[in-house]
Amino acid sequence: MISAPDLALEARARQSQGGSDDAIYSAAAAALRRRGARGRIVDVGCGTGRLRGFLDGMIDSYAGVDAIRYDGLASGIAFVRADLNRDPIPVPDQSADVAIAIETIEHLENPRAFVRELVRIARPGGWIVVSTPNQRSLVSLGALLFKDHFSAFDTSNYPAHQTALLDTDLIRMAGENNLGDIAIEFTGVGRMPLTSARYPHAVSRAFPRAMSDNVLLIARKRA
Repeated sequence: MISAPDLALEARARQSQGGSDDAIYSAAAAALRRRGARGRIVDVGCGTGRLRGFLDGMIDSYAGVDAIRYDGLASGIAFVRADLNRDPIPVPDQSADVAIAIETIEHLENPRAFVRELVRIARPGGWIVVSTPNQRSLVSLGALLFKDHFSAFDTSNYPAHQTALLDTDLIRMAGENNLGDIAIEFTGVGRMPLTSARYPHAVSRAFPRAMSDNVLLIARKRA
């Protein structure tokens, strides 16, 4: 019999439908390519594994970790199940060239513990990538001002989305873990306030902090 906590975990996981916007995957892949990253990828919160297709040419091996195995999991992924609120990432220490978590950290109760786990599994010289909704966007600041919550953190997103973070929080967590080459990047793709339409690409690229729906931290584990 499946326990009540396990049923609740699966229901929360399925709220996300196992995927994120292509703009986030593209931004993460581009950031890694610019830095020459490649090797063993550990995708934590992998969902259906769509990120893998954006990392072609960078992969020696690919492991995916999530609370449930979604239908249609992409091929070529060694899947491992874990409740990231309760379990350590089930990967050996210093075994990942890239430890990446796309739109995962906001689902968790303890983001700092999660970043420590990403650092633990990354090899010296390896890369850590974390993305999350951008709470400095005009859409999110407007939601906070007029609706008393950040964008993507209203009642319909709870309890899947639990922890809203700023880019400054990500930088602090990277510093707390003695990471190097710390950078914040934005997707350059965002929704205009009070509409489902997106900003023109040239405009959002010119003002990425205000007009991007998502933000990424990329940092390197010191050798």
